[in-house]
Amino acid sequence: MSIFGTIMAKVFGQGAAAQPAAVAVEAPVANAPAADAPAAAPVPNEAPADAAAAPATAPAEVDVAAILDGMDDHGQDLDWRKSIVDLMKLLGLDSSLAARKQLAEELHFDGDEHDSAAMNIWLHEQVMTKFAENGGKLPADLH
Repeated sequence: MSIFGTIMAKVFGQGAAAQPAAVAVEAPVANAPAADAPAAAPVPNEAPADAAAAPATAPAEVDVAAILDGMDDHGQDLDWRKSIVDLMKLLGLDSSLAARKQLAEELHFDGDEHDSAAMNIWLHEQVMTKFAENGGKLPADLH
């Protein structure tokens, strides 16, 4: 799993109630009737085979701050609200420069990867934005 995928799973898996996955179910393919055979009558209350799948329900809002604030930081003074390194440490992930560069690649960072301070700020902003885009509730100062 990608680093970003792991971040999302650790945060949203902790606080989100189990949501049924929206699965597209394909209608079984029946043998085509002969050209001279009459067309089958539609079955009442049955959706046509080519009908679009019902829209998935919106995911429940997840209080990201409550989840992260409630995690055990193992006695470290971690500030996940401002630091991507601290966020990764809080989640039990590798926060090394190499890991952050991999995360930057996953999120399509186009800045100078040798400027780790700028990359870290960008990564933190991107992760907070992705939390919000995926149903995460964040304090106003984080997005």
